[in-house]
Amino acid sequence: MRVRLKQLLLVVLLAAAAAAAKTQPMSKPNCITKCGNVTIPFPFGLTKLCSLNTSFLITCNHNIPFLKTFHQDVRMLNISLDGQLDVSLPVATSCFNNKTDELKNDFWSYKFYTPFHLPSKQNKLTVLGANTAGVVEAVDSTFEYATCLCVSVYSSMMDEPPHDESCSGRFCCETPIRQRLSEFDIYSLHISINNMNKTFQSYPCGYAFLVKEGAYNFSMANLRNFHSSSTFPAVMDWAVGNTCLDAKNNASSYACKSNHGECDNAKEGPGYHCKCSRGFRGNAYLHDGCVDVDECAEGLHDCLKGRSTCSNSPTGSYSCSCPKGYEGDGKNNGTGCLRKSNSKIIIAFSVSGSILALVGGTLYVYCALKKRKLNKLKEHFFELNGGLLLQQQIGRYGGSSEMTKIFTVEELKEATSNFNEDMVLGEGGQGTVYKGILPDNRIVAIKMSKISNPNQIEHFINEVILLCQINHRNVVKLLGCCLETEVPLLVYEFVPNGTVYDHLYDQSQFLRLTWKRRLQIATQTAGALAYLHSATNAPIVHRDVKTSNILLDHNFTAKVSDFGASRIIPVDRTELTTLVLGTLGYLDPEYFHSSQLTEKSDVYSFGVVLAELLTGKKALSFERPDAHRNLAVHFHSSMNEGQLLNIVDSRIIDEANVEQLMDVANIASHCLRLKGEERPTMREVAIELEGINIVEKHQWEKVNLSSEETENLLKAIPSSSFSIDGVNRRSIPSGSDISNRISLSLTSGR
Repeated sequence: MRVRLKQLLLVVLLAAAAAAAKTQPMSKPNCITKCGNVTIPFPFGLTKLCSLNTSFLITCNHNIPFLKTFHQDVRMLNISLDGQLDVSLPVATSCFNNKTDELKNDFWSYKFYTPFHLPSKQNKLTVLGANTAGVVEAVDSTFEYATCLCVSVYSSMMDEPPHDESCSGRFCCETPIRQRLSEFDIYSLHISINNMNKTFQSYPCGYAFLVKEGAYNFSMANLRNFHSSSTFPAVMDWAVGNTCLDAKNNASSYACKSNHGECDNAKEGPGYHCKCSRGFRGNAYLHDGCVDVDECAEGLHDCLKGRSTCSNSPTGSYSCSCPKGYEGDGKNNGTGCLRKSNSKIIIAFSVSGSILALVGGTLYVYCALKKRKLNKLKEHFFELNGGLLLQQQIGRYGGSSEMTKIFTVEELKEATSNFNEDMVLGEGGQGTVYKGILPDNRIVAIKMSKISNPNQIEHFINEVILLCQINHRNVVKLLGCCLETEVPLLVYEFVPNGTVYDHLYDQSQFLRLTWKRRLQIATQTAGALAYLHSATNAPIVHRDVKTSNILLDHNFTAKVSDFGASRIIPVDRTELTTLVLGTLGYLDPEYFHSSQLTEKSDVYSFGVVLAELLTGKKALSFERPDAHRNLAVHFHSSMNEGQLLNIVDSRIIDEANVEQLMDVANIASHCLRLKGEERPTMREVAIELEGINIVEKHQWEKVNLSSEETENLLKAIPSSSFSIDGVNRRSIPSGSDISNRISLSLTSGR
């Protein structure tokens, strides 16, 4: 029963408050307060006596209020005493007559009286149509100038209309008004472009209008069914007088008449507004327009519910009183209501608790700020190291590329003894490689990339994207990455036996590269490059094939590494124009001169690698005579002159099968041809070498020649033809299944 009585009392109080709000004066006595469903507050009025002056005179025509302007009356939708009006503005139209090839334009001119103008931040110029321009032209006392321009475009040669139907330039554009407007013209124009007749036939009309921000959402259906008679809501500012200071100095013209009102200068343009003081509401332009708000009756107080009593004050405030035997301000956010006998103890506990809470809160804020700073720093490094670019590239190539593991910097510091110099495996142009031991005792190679400018970030991200897509036994495997450090880190499988370059030229290396091992390295490297060119989703060009980028694992299996300079060639293209990158001595001359990167660029570099494996000589050496400095040129001339014997590595000349040696030299010669179109593909090269290597393994054909026969054969000029059939003819027995096995090895990856 008590609950029902309380609910009934609350309903009565709310009804009383609502009734009081309704009786608040908004207009002068005996003045009409509404036109249709729009309330007309003073200083506005329907007659001169009911308005502040003629500028605020409203015309009520068929229950529709209109504001008088210099050119035409504007329909009013709402009047706010905060200094704004909602008005309805028409549409400027331009239509093309396909039969007569005539263009009809209509425009609207506005000139508002002094207290009124369109604000610059709440309205937008919106343009609909195909190849349509909308212009708002502000009018000065001496000239006109365009203050706002927006163009919506569409051509029949473009794609179909957008599905998201966003107002982003196609069929629809919008732009904010840059300055407040009091006198201006708005009109729509068709833009004629070559071959636009078809477009004008489909969309003959264009429209331009001013609209309140957020009041219009574009859709193609709306464009097709658009009516030139449509109107749209816009925001208009109004104010009275000049400034508060000027108005107060002239009491007779001061518009803020209420004793509980305040003056507030307009935020944009001249004039001021009158508003009720805190604790009052109503119309501050009238003597008795601001009435006290009963916070107690309307529930707008913070007195302790059920503990203190709320008492309203006619001065615009209220107070909370505690019951007998208690003291305090009776408010939720104040001291509340405390028993008088225990108040001092409770206050002491409250103060102590507040101090402890302050100290605890300070520590919490400090820790939170420190953690936030650390997270911000990690986010900064993530962006700096190309994290956003990495996300974009993963999305671009299908979103299926996932890193095996995202390492923290603490894990990698522990694995490398805080990146100790003793753990460095090597350094190159793209970064430093450390040896690391993970908690599960796996040995890994950790590459700390050198990124000194934004261009190198792309190389790093490129290497991550490529390695994530590659799954081949002869390509070094990427295990994970770390982007939360100052420089990015990549974690690879550890390949223990160094590079082919080391074993060819570093005498301290224990491994001797026999002819059999060199042939195996060449075959495996060719298979990996053929896989990159033909077995991935899109062809991948390594762009830096060289012996120092071919690693050897514990079984002396070759693994291609360092994809920092690699590029993906789109499936619909055969070449890519890029900045020339690579290593001198291995660089494709055709690519160097044209900047046109193709798969044949890798073929040329691989030809240099084959020449190195055959001769044991560096690709480029300034210690050799000028004519022999470039190995590719020297190798070509030796082959053409029948002097191959003079440049073959003496360490393999006695153990190599002579016919195999000649076959490999012939392959290298074809790879090193100056014109890319005359070079074989990596798949053809890989099949040739695989056939030679299989014959070597199974000893299906043995050639034992005397030293004189060997010399004569090596001096022979190589054939100018290159064909996969050559392998079958020279090396593979008829009826064997080697061809199928070769094809499988090039496409299966692992």
